[in-house]
Amino acid sequence: MRVAKISEIFKSTQGEGLYLGTEQLFIRFFGCNIGCGFCDTPQQDFKEYSTAALKKEVSRFRGFHSLCLTGGEPLCQADFLQDFLRDIEEFELKVYLETNGTLPQELAKIIGFIDIVAMDFKLPSATGREAFWREHEEFLKITQGKEVFIKMVVTKATIEDDIFKAGEIIKKIKPEISVVLQPNWFDVDSGLLNKMVAFKKHFLETGIRDLKILPQAHKYAGIK
Repeated sequence: MRVAKISEIFKSTQGEGLYLGTEQLFIRFFGCNIGCGFCDTPQQDFKEYSTAALKKEVSRFRGFHSLCLTGGEPLCQADFLQDFLRDIEEFELKVYLETNGTLPQELAKIIGFIDIVAMDFKLPSATGREAFWREHEEFLKITQGKEVFIKMVVTKATIEDDIFKAGEIIKKIKPEISVVLQPNWFDVDSGLLNKMVAFKKHFLETGIRDLKILPQAHKYAGIK
């Protein structure tokens, strides 16, 4: 029997991306394969759930738009998710995946159960980690036919070359996609916002048209 490491389960309002302001039931999976320098969800504790136990927990909640699988990185536990999402198909829930977009083979295991993909593009100059251009490109290909949008966290260290590289990949695979530039919560100021306006202009020059600058509203509201 497979089990998953879950940090928390809670109902709240989505605070970022295109579904900002939407009521969701969040399942926060424990663990991540990257560890970005700007990570705002440090995890220390978890509880193990079987698919049956997690299904029972989800059944207790009512009155939400979608089930948000978040983390950490949910796809680190894709084998469990494959079983769990199959088990809850009878609930007829809309399933929303928040992911760092670096594990395409794991996404392929569960994409049939997913309705909405909120996919991060991890810009190496922002994360301080290695580049994931190949992984992001393959990941985006697998999302074809699904509702998907891209989110990029922009920091003071983000460079223009990364913006252009991301734009090239998006334009090649899915040029009509919505892209959200998100300022790093830890260093938001007028300088960073001015930088993001310039990046937005660069993106428009690559041919990406649906582009927004959106902060993490839940941080300002003081909610999860």
